[in-house]
Amino acid sequence: MDEKNIKQDSWQAWLLAARPKTLTGAMVPVMIGLALAWTDGKEYGDDVFNTVAAILCALFAMIMQIDANFINDFYDYAKGNDDAETRLGPLRACTQGWVKIDSMKKAIASTTILACLVGLPLVYYGGLEMILIGLLCVVFCFLYTTHLSYIGLGDVLVLVFFGIVPVCITYYIQLHTMTWEVFLASIACGLIIDGLLMVNNYRDRENDERDGKRTLVVEIGEKSAERFYLCLGITAVLLGITFWVNGHVLAFVLPVLYLLLHTFTWLKMKRINHGKELNICLEETARNMLVYGLCVSIGLLL
Repeated sequence: MDEKNIKQDSWQAWLLAARPKTLTGAMVPVMIGLALAWTDGKEYGDDVFNTVAAILCALFAMIMQIDANFINDFYDYAKGNDDAETRLGPLRACTQGWVKIDSMKKAIASTTILACLVGLPLVYYGGLEMILIGLLCVVFCFLYTTHLSYIGLGDVLVLVFFGIVPVCITYYIQLHTMTWEVFLASIACGLIIDGLLMVNNYRDRENDERDGKRTLVVEIGEKSAERFYLCLGITAVLLGITFWVNGHVLAFVLPVLYLLLHTFTWLKMKRINHGKELNICLEETARNMLVYGLCVSIGLLL
């Protein structure tokens, strides 16, 4: 796609604004939650797993991710933190003028409402508590970009809303129960996906510090951030020992492939150190996340 010749508010512009590559982060937790539910559900009978509920969970996660991307695009532009000349990451729709500001506001409202409409039927499958979970997802979707990412809480939110909440809630909706295996798996998933935020903030550390954005990387420094990125992957894989304990040996063994890829990306991240070239590490981290999700899910299902 030729980014120089994109017409304003065209489908190409909206495709770039939606950032389809980030949907991996939305789908991996749901994938793991469903794989756990499918595996454990066999103890209750073959007809326990609900396909409609699974599809609704996946759709809600994807729409909320797109909503978060639109919100991030708009508010970073509105706050003046998305300078096209100094930006190191992929170009953003509002800053580039690909999408009108009013159009983005309408898109944020539309995706927020759509996510709520898609998520509402989950009340039937998971109970009234799903309303509270859905509201928290929407509220923190806004708070992340507008406030929390500026005070170093972005990584906490990733752990909660890309790990604990989607994995545990997806599982709960299917089986109406919770286990320690699922909870530890959700933490591992959150750590894996936080790697994407870490490498993103590692790339932007100088710009963030200049703009007063106190990310975890800014707070702990370059070298500690590099070690932290590596430890995220190692810790997540080690947490997978809970799979082994519960008889799912492959779900513990297969993610070693992810850890190898994660280590190679970490070495590349250290070597590149700064600049736009770190976007390669961002893409590799997204790939590694998908590999992890597939390895865990396949390991559980086999």
